[in-house]
Amino acid sequence: MEVIISSAANSVPPDEDDGPIYNKAEQVKAFDETKAGVKGLVDSGVTKIPTFFVHPPENMQRSSSSNTSYSSSSSGGSSLLQVPVIDLEGIESYGKRVKVINEIRRASETWGFFQMINHGVAVNVMDEMLGGVKRFHEQPHEMKMEWYSRDSKRRVRYFCNGDLLVNKSPANWRDTLAFDFQDGQLDPSFYPHTCREAVREYMKNMIKMSKTISELLSEALGLQRDYLSGLECMETESLVCHYYPICPQPHLTLGTTNHTDPSFLTILLQDNVGGLQVLHQNQWLDVPPLEGALVVNIGDFMQLITNDKFRSVEHRVLVGGRRPRASVACFFYPSTANNFKPYGAVKELLSGNPPLYRETHFSEYIAFFRSKGLDGKSGWKVEDTQFHHNISHFHDSFYKQKINTLVAHMGT
Repeated sequence: MEVIISSAANSVPPDEDDGPIYNKAEQVKAFDETKAGVKGLVDSGVTKIPTFFVHPPENMQRSSSSNTSYSSSSSGGSSLLQVPVIDLEGIESYGKRVKVINEIRRASETWGFFQMINHGVAVNVMDEMLGGVKRFHEQPHEMKMEWYSRDSKRRVRYFCNGDLLVNKSPANWRDTLAFDFQDGQLDPSFYPHTCREAVREYMKNMIKMSKTISELLSEALGLQRDYLSGLECMETESLVCHYYPICPQPHLTLGTTNHTDPSFLTILLQDNVGGLQVLHQNQWLDVPPLEGALVVNIGDFMQLITNDKFRSVEHRVLVGGRRPRASVACFFYPSTANNFKPYGAVKELLSGNPPLYRETHFSEYIAFFRSKGLDGKSGWKVEDTQFHHNISHFHDSFYKQKINTLVAHMGT
């Protein structure tokens, strides 16, 4: 597929010629102190986005199949390359289960992404979850300010770009409401009233869904059905509810910079606006919205324990100028008791080959991931200097530095 460069290449970043020398730190601080997020900018009637949201032209490559209106009818143009769609209906029967397991294996090995249909989560539950996200983000900012925080210890909080104050890269055009479930536990009384029941019901379904996917992935790896559940690698959830407001200059910015997820697994619910793209065979391809579908992608830690058999791949979100977009990403992590448990390649998958990565515990890796922020690089692709197997030790000084610079969650 032909790759074309956005017109951002010929654009002058806003505010660059509008007066005093640009000071990013001051502009970011002033923006953050409003606690109004990107939605606040849009509500104020801005026609030019702040400079710290402007991405360089090389970040703005768009596949020629991308539909800039991101309508639900988008299917990636005429390309035959499409993210696999897997129908889970009837997986209780042996023949259908074998078929689904084979499809999941191929998708996880070659794409790192697939969409699920007939997965058992009711459409009305998903619609209400998306509705709750929009209700929260579209209410007057005075009603949201009490939830605004950059304190990662708060289990429920609202913010704009978790790494906004530390990341040297351009910011993303989105606001976020995040819920930190530890071992599946979080009192619903802590949820915002606008989405309380929606989140409670949706998370019941996500926890159930994760058990099903864990079993299917185990079998797709040729392991016992309960193998991954035995590792307790998907016992903690982080629910990240993104809202991407209409952008007056969508050719200059991104909703989410290209990245991989630092989780074991991510299940994503997206509305019908579109904009999610996955990097496949060096091409950015749309992940078109499908009615009733959930998107699944392999996380960095799943890539580690499968020794690259299942791949964590880069993905991103484009923004549009016609309609706002909402999405809900549920990231699955190890149980809190296993934050310092070293995870390494599953021995049954090595087949005599050496592991590609050294054993790494989750707290170590997430500290590294958060400290680098969404810099447009895969977690394993920072030359693999910290986690590749030929580096046997993680230097204490480096680790302490990363722990001290923890920032907030990312997402899709």
